[in-house]
Amino acid sequence: MTGKRADGFHNIESIFYPVHFEDVLEILPADSFSFHGHGIPVTGKTSDNLCVKAYELLRQQHDLPAVEMHLLKNIPAGAGLGGGSSDASYTLKLLNEVFDLNIDRPQLEKYAAQLGSDCPFFIANTSAYISGRGEMLEPVDLSLKGYYITIVHPGIHISTREAFANLKPSAADISIKEIIKKPVEQWKDLLRNDFEAYAFQTYPVLTEIKQKLYDAGAIYASMSGSGSAVYGIAEKEISVSLKDFTVWKGKL
Repeated sequence: MTGKRADGFHNIESIFYPVHFEDVLEILPADSFSFHGHGIPVTGKTSDNLCVKAYELLRQQHDLPAVEMHLLKNIPAGAGLGGGSSDASYTLKLLNEVFDLNIDRPQLEKYAAQLGSDCPFFIANTSAYISGRGEMLEPVDLSLKGYYITIVHPGIHISTREAFANLKPSAADISIKEIIKKPVEQWKDLLRNDFEAYAFQTYPVLTEIKQKLYDAGAIYASMSGSGSAVYGIAEKEISVSLKDFTVWKGKL
């Protein structure tokens, strides 16, 4: 994190990397609009849901019929995993495909930026260096193929507003674009998440989770985004004993 902007947002410096931890979205033509949430409860007003906002945004610009939307939530909210942002962007992509809107990727990214700072990333959904308030994307040559990832969610919800309100930005000694060129084994001493300072102090269990991931064999562990999920990258599948927490594992 590099500092607060005049518009109230923060300038960030981050690396985004896609993992196969996914929600499921279905969009069908219908006589009238409806939205249905499944899986993890989708709280709040339907009109505030990012999938619905994405539909309304395109409907203002293109000739869209009414649709029936079904969203199966697997990714917890307030976890720093981009669940809501990815849902918004994939709504744009799916509507574009289903109704042959012929919107090119740069325009889809512009639409996505209107829905949230990190939404544009999920249009291409490939590893990228993120800057600005999150809307500036630069592809990076980063592959973690062959590594394993373990994501732990302790059931704590950290809102983006809360995370940024308590953030103390600090400039990095080395650009993260240079850090990620180094072996993953060296990231532990070089790559940090500025959101951890507040989150770990406020929710000490996050510190425990991170240490347990290292103890289990992770070569790099960090909180994801603004939290509260914590992940570990390892050379082989690892096992952590964390009762009552949600643990997701996968191969990168």
